[in-house]
Order: sequence, then C-alpha cells, then structure tokens
Amino acid sequence: MKVAHIITRMIVGGAQENTLLCCEDLIQHHGDDVLLITGPALGPEGDLLQPPRKVSVPTEIIPSLRRSIHPWRDWTAYRALKKTLRNFQPEVVHTHSAKGGFLGRLAAWSLKIPAIIHTIHGAPFHPYQGRVTRSFFRRCERYAARKCHALVSVADAMTQQLVEAGVAPADKFQTVYSGMEIEPFLQAHENRQQLREKLGFQQDHVVVGKIARLFHLKGHKYLIQAARQVTREHPQIRFLLIGDGLLRTRLEADIQQAGLESFFHFTGLVTPAEIPSLIGAMDMLVHTSLREGLARALPQALLAGKPVISYDVDGAREVVLPDQTGLLLPPQSIEPLATAIGQLASDPQRREQLGAAGRQLCQLTFCHQQMTRQLRELYQQVLNC
Repeated sequence: MKVAHIITRMIVGGAQENTLLCCEDLIQHHGDDVLLITGPALGPEGDLLQPPRKVSVPTEIIPSLRRSIHPWRDWTAYRALKKTLRNFQPEVVHTHSAKGGFLGRLAAWSLKIPAIIHTIHGAPFHPYQGRVTRSFFRRCERYAARKCHALVSVADAMTQQLVEAGVAPADKFQTVYSGMEIEPFLQAHENRQQLREKLGFQQDHVVVGKIARLFHLKGHKYLIQAARQVTREHPQIRFLLIGDGLLRTRLEADIQQAGLESFFHFTGLVTPAEIPSLIGAMDMLVHTSLREGLARALPQALLAGKPVISYDVDGAREVVLPDQTGLLLPPQSIEPLATAIGQLASDPQRREQLGAAGRQLCQLTFCHQQMTRQLRELYQQVLNC
C-alpha cells in the first residue's frame, strides 16, 4: 500500500521516533511505498533524520511547515502538502503533531484520500494554557477530527481527554502504544560501570535520571527544588539530566544558586542510540513533566529494569503502577518527590523489584513491530470500509 506520514518536524523526540520507526517497518517488513513529509528540524533539539539509519525512508521537506502559527506561511504549507500528496497519490495519509495533523488532515480530506489517520501523541490543549488559547486549539481539533477516518491515541488517557473535550466520539479512537527498539534497553547494563565513571559518578552514588527537552512544562524546576531536600538527607545521590533546550542556561543558574552544582550532570543533546546506555547508568528515573501523552522515557526505563517516579499526568499511570513498577505523585509536588527519591535511594532491593516488574510489563507492549502491525491493520480496516 502507499502511505504518507506527515509530521511538523523531525527533531529528536518521542513522536518523531515513533513516526520514523513506523515508516521503516512499513518499508522493511510490509513492502509498502512510504513517503515521510515534514518541515525543517529547527531549534536545539537536533535532527532525527541526520544520523544514518538502517532503512532509508523517502522524505519530502516542506520549508513552510513550522510549529508556530503564521497564517501566510501555514497557507503556503497547506498548498505544498496538497501538491505533494497529489503527486504521491497515497491510499493512506497518517498525520502526527498539532500543526502537521491539522494541515495534513485538511489537505488529505480535500483530495479525498481513502484512509486518513491521525495520532495524538499529546493533546494540543491543556490546563496550563490561557483560556482563549485552550479554546482555540480545542476547536481546531474538533474541526480536524471530522476530516479523518480514525484517531490513534498513544495512551488510553489521551482518548479520555479528547472525548471529554468533545473532539470526537470514543468509537473513533484506538490506543496503540508508541513502539521502540526494545533490545538495546534490555541490554542497557552492558557498559554501566564504564559509562558511570565517564560521567563522573562513583560506585556508591545513586543516580537519578531525567530524560526530557529542557523546555517549559517539562518540570525540571520541581526536580531541582526537591534536590535541595534530598541531597541534605542523602548526599550520595546524583542527578543526570539528558537532553537540551532553550531553558538550559536558566536551569544551570538555578542549580548554581541552590549550591547543587556538584550533584547535577547535564549530557546535552544525545542521539536516540545513546539513551539505553545512559539509562543503564541510572538507578532510577524521574518524570516531572506536567503534560505528556505517554512519555517514552517511562517504558524505556522500565525495559532497562529501572524503577520510575512520575507525576500522575496523562498516560503515566498506564505503565507506572504504584508500588508495582514505580511511584505516582501529584503534579508539581516537591516534598513527596523528595521523599520518594529518598526512599528508593535507600532501598536497592525495592528498586530491583520494581524495575523487574516494569520490564515484564513493557516487553511486549512497546515493541515497535507490534505498533506498526496494529497501525497497518487499522489502515486496512479503514480502506475496507
């Protein structure tokens, strides 16, 4: 079958990795004709298309397809999307992200593409926006939902949120967990000691990791505030922050002001291939984002046998099962976060038990080949209707 995937930008991120793996699987395992349509990968988050990949995915870059709203540029992007789709003539158009999803669905619908699917990696409207902005994005999603045949959620929580917001009825949604290469995470411990030494960690250090862009709503500030308390009671704890972004200078200043420079290590931007070994160097992972469909860092850490402490947001509770695979906390909480980190830091046996249960839970669910099979079956169902 001929499939076009549309996404706003291919930065180093979960939605982008999900999309690229699906494209590669469709080509390699199903023999499909695939075109990836995207805008330029602007910003400090890197470009997922730059490192060489095992499977070459035909790609069309549309310069005007950008994340920020810009009426004239967006109109240009819409026309470019229609032209590209008209030339490619796909049977299936699968869109991702807010901007790519909105313009892509409208373009595909206008061309009467037989199957139009949209994946919700995270709702574009949320409580941390102003009322006018939130209402605008909700209306956009309701409108765009009528221009596609099916909606895919990366977590049941996404379906619940969008149904409650009146975006579309529940029967239009299907949950397909975001797949990944699981083997590297199952083998994450292979170079643990060497990497810990390279990062400056000693044998007795308990390493608390966080994987996220250094960006708004990712919750780094709550971890830094909790670290003030944790490091007084547990001086052996160290924090490993993986990722980069526009807030790095501010976060470094906050850490310095708190006198915590010796407790934090920033890796900067890393490639997806480096993530498994970095998780292997950790002893636990914290997730303090305030909104995230289902952060890939959660199943990645669990696959590596690491317990997770997470704010109870969006789909986190679907993999972070309290006292089974990790700990769930109220969003924005500081003292409970510090207490949870301290508890796990003091109990290596409990860390091992939680991590082992998490690995068992995630092994089948997050295999990318399983994700692609489910998506392709959905494509076929829509085409057969």
